[in-house]
Order: sequence, then C-alpha cells, then structure tokens
Amino acid sequence: MNENGWEREVLEKLMFQTLKEQRARRRWGIFFKLTTIVLVIFAIVSIRNLSFTESEGAPVQQHTALIEINGTIEPNGNASAANIIKALDKAYEEPTATGVILKINSPGGSPVQAGMIYDEIRRLRQVYPDKPLYVVVEELCASGGYYVAAAADKIYVDKASIVGSIGVMINGFGVTGLMDKLGIERRLLTAGEYKGFLDPFSPQTPQQVKYAQSMLNQIHQQFIEVVRAGRGERLKENSEIFSGLVFLGPEAIRLGLADDLGTVESVARDIIEAPEIVDYTEQEKLADRVLKKFGASVGYGAARAGLDWNPVSVR
Repeated sequence: MNENGWEREVLEKLMFQTLKEQRARRRWGIFFKLTTIVLVIFAIVSIRNLSFTESEGAPVQQHTALIEINGTIEPNGNASAANIIKALDKAYEEPTATGVILKINSPGGSPVQAGMIYDEIRRLRQVYPDKPLYVVVEELCASGGYYVAAAADKIYVDKASIVGSIGVMINGFGVTGLMDKLGIERRLLTAGEYKGFLDPFSPQTPQQVKYAQSMLNQIHQQFIEVVRAGRGERLKENSEIFSGLVFLGPEAIRLGLADDLGTVESVARDIIEAPEIVDYTEQEKLADRVLKKFGASVGYGAARAGLDWNPVSVR
C-alpha cells in the first residue's frame, strides 16, 4: 500500500506539472497573440496618422499661429526651449501665418531655457518684422514664464491672471541639526574649497551664502535687463516690480508689465485680424505615446509571467 501510494503521488505530481506547463504555454500563446494584434493596430494607426499629416500639408489660408507654453519651463518637459523654438520657427516660416500668439500658463522654470526662448523670439522678430508675436496669459505667467513673455510685441492678460515674480531663487533644505540629534556623522571628502557647495547635509558657511547670493543677484540683474529691454517706456518702474511680487492682470497693465485685457480668440480676431487659429505647439507623437504604453504593458505582462524584467536605459 505504501509503495502504491508513493507511485500515485509521483503520478499526481507529474500530472500537475504537465497541466501547469500547458497553462503557461497557453498564457504565453495568448500574450504573444495579443502583442501581435497591438503591433498591427499600432502600425495601422501610425500609417493613417502619417497619411493624414501629409494630406493636410501646410495651411492654405491666412491664419493666426498658436504656440502654448504649459507648465514648468525645463529641458526635458513639453515646455523645453527645443520644443518651443521648433514651433516658433515653423510658425514664422509659414507664409500664411499672419501673426503668432504665445499662450503662456507657466510658473517659470530654468532661466537658461527661458533665456534661449527669449533670444529666439527676439531674433525671429528681427528676421520677420512684419509678423507680430503677442503673448496671451491665462492663469499664470510668472518668473521664467514672464522672462519669455517680455520678448513679445504685446502682452494680453485676463482680469484674474497672475503676472510677474521677477526674481530668482535657489531652494533646498538643511538637515544638519537633525543629524546631530540622531548621532549621524556626514563624511564628505572634496578637492576644492567650494566643491561641497550647498550640500544639504553639511552646514552652510558665510562664504557659501555670499557666493550663492552673488550668483542670484547676477541672474536677477539679467532678468531685470530683459524686462526693461522688452517693455521699454511702457514699464512704470517702482520698488515692487523687480521684488519678486506677483500682480493681478489690471495691476500688471497699470505697471506696464502687460498691455491690455485679451484672450487668444480676441487677439487673433481683433488685433492680428486672422480669426482662424492653427496650433503649432510641438506635441508628443502618437507613436511615442503608444510605444510607451505598450512598453509598460509588456513589462507588466512579463512580470506577471515570472520573468526577470530588467529594462536598461542608456542616456
């Protein structure tokens, strides 16, 4: 009986293992079929999207070119200098674009990226003197966002728009007091007196603070000069304009930081006199969006199947 029981147990294990392998093969079969279907759909959609883009071609009638700056101005975001400059170049090169509207909803960001966009707008305005560029602010145009806006011919705002914040900051944190209480010792070796500059785990020295403040003051002065150059005699300077304060739309107009109330539609219709609006904003391609989602799905499926999924990114 014991011997028969042992044989039965072995047979049961073999049967369960066989069933397990069959189920795994069936799951993988379904997975690869679904993968093939997704790839086919992706190819069809990409081809259709490409054909639509090619068939549309360039606009054939007079219009207003629209470019949006949404969110933080930073190197790897949608509002990067690379994306905005590419859109600006297309809008200015298009002969049927009568004027350009830059719609800004941004709290600011990198002074380098903002400066690159500002410089390109100034260059394009010189190359195409008959094609105006107007900024329309909806919710927020602050700091680096206003840095860019200062390059425009005119700035239009809403009554509740927030404009300004002409200042610069470095932010961080310091945990040296907490480390002392917990008995944690910071071990940092450097070559160069200021190499550990602004390290949050080391105490600040007066020399470091002085140097950081000097850098901030220099960038702030660059910002001030940009605003003065862009706004010219319209700017009603006082002690608050360059203090980092923000202002509501009507106050921004009074101070010369903005020109008038207006929307994208009203500026296109009444100022540029080309009510048809064509969006030139650089968008993430459909193919990229699908590939990202597909890659995430494949990773999840592989993880569920018990594979060692370890994507490596080289930058």
